[in-house]
Amino acid sequence: MRARRQRVKTSDYLSDALTLLSGWERDGVQLKRELVCDDSQHAALTERIKVAADTLRIRPSIRRTDGHTQICLGDRDGDAITDGEVTLAARIEDFYRTVTAPQGSHSP
Repeated sequence: MRARRQRVKTSDYLSDALTLLSGWERDGVQLKRELVCDDSQHAALTERIKVAADTLRIRPSIRRTDGHTQICLGDRDGDAITDGEVTLAARIEDFYRTVTAPQGSHSP
């Protein structure tokens, strides 16, 4: 009698992408992130997020609390995290690095 071969479980590419986004937490069908920034950085970050979110047709929740910007992507009533939401999370990371970079260190 031959041993039955175990099926190799294919990895979920969205989960793989999420592992590359440090700081983002998966809460069911939502992605959440809290960022430390001052008021002017928050304003700049929020503007960039809104432009990218409009392009991707995503409505993020952005709140300012105690010197932190809280971002939530995804609908609690949704079925799953979408590739657009993961894309937006990656773009937000880039935006955050840009708005919090020390003056004079921006790349051309």
